[in-house]
Amino acid sequence: MSAPAKQQFGEAWDFLFHPPVAHRGLWTPDGAPENSLGAFQAACQAGYGIELDVHLSADGEAMVFHDYSLKRMCGEEGKIKDRTAADLGEIRLKGTDERIPTLLEALAVIGHRAMVHVELKTPFGEVGPLEQRVHEILIDHAGPTCVIGFNPYSHAWFADRFPGVLRGLDSYAWEDDTPHLSAEQRLAFKKLEQVQIARPHFLAMSLDMALSAEAQAYRAKGMPLVAWTVRKPEQWEPIKDHCDNLIFEGFAA
Repeated sequence: MSAPAKQQFGEAWDFLFHPPVAHRGLWTPDGAPENSLGAFQAACQAGYGIELDVHLSADGEAMVFHDYSLKRMCGEEGKIKDRTAADLGEIRLKGTDERIPTLLEALAVIGHRAMVHVELKTPFGEVGPLEQRVHEILIDHAGPTCVIGFNPYSHAWFADRFPGVLRGLDSYAWEDDTPHLSAEQRLAFKKLEQVQIARPHFLAMSLDMALSAEAQAYRAKGMPLVAWTVRKPEQWEPIKDHCDNLIFEGFAA
């Protein structure tokens, strides 16, 4: 897959393998918060790639934020999807001067300095609007990018409409914390049968899935495997020979 993929995706394909990718930017508990412009600036300065998360605002803008709720990061009640982009842009992150950025603002800060893994937080049954807005933004961005995410139908949306977008399917050991899935669906996801739906170019596997027979079989066939989220060097050491890159936080990778 490497030669054709290199031709199709250019430098973005190379950046899948190096450098390591800073999870939600290069953030620290006492510094720039996760998914903030400051965290993205720090990652760029350190020479890392960047993973960030996007949700759709009430008025259709792609906002950079991980949780569905504002509570943990902002101390406010409510959900991202129920606020406008202008309202969200005034909310501070973790009591700092950093505010919730749009994807446009984040990419303007990052520019061509880092590969950006854009994780789409599309709920099941809501595929389309967020994907469309993200594509409209990415098509005008000069730097290397890819889209990642857990919803295989989100990837299928891109595969059917914009196959030139580099896509990485996220997965982990889907268990009882996924009430929106039936037991049969959880088993299928755990066995990575969602790959057939998503048709990704690479896999982004949780640490509990990276060494699974299913993930390693796809890697053996030429599908790169990126492990997440590595929070200690000792977590990376035993799996690094079986993965192609890592998404990390909390230490210098």
